[in-house]
Amino acid sequence: MRDFPPRFEREHGATVAEWLGWLPGAVRDCPLDLSTPSQARIGIGAGGLTLGWQVLPPRKLGLAQFPRLQVVYTFDGLDDAERAAFMRYFDLYMQRGGG
Repeated sequence: MRDFPPRFEREHGATVAEWLGWLPGAVRDCPLDLSTPSQARIGIGAGGLTLGWQVLPPRKLGLAQFPRLQVVYTFDGLDDAERAAFMRYFDLYMQRGGG
């Protein structure tokens, strides 16, 4: 089982529109609040997860450009096992095909 601390950051290769399109499926049946710009609040049992993101400059590879988001994950009220269980599905859902 991977360790997911209460707060960590990741870079995601996505536009804001893509990220917002993927979030509802990634959180499954958990309540999702997108009422604050650049932030999502997910209810998970007795606790929750707040996601905050900002757009980074695109990654460039020759003439190609790839969008990037810096995302901060902040869990509250969840133990190690609950964080890991949520992230297991979230990560599988957010995984993009790679050849």
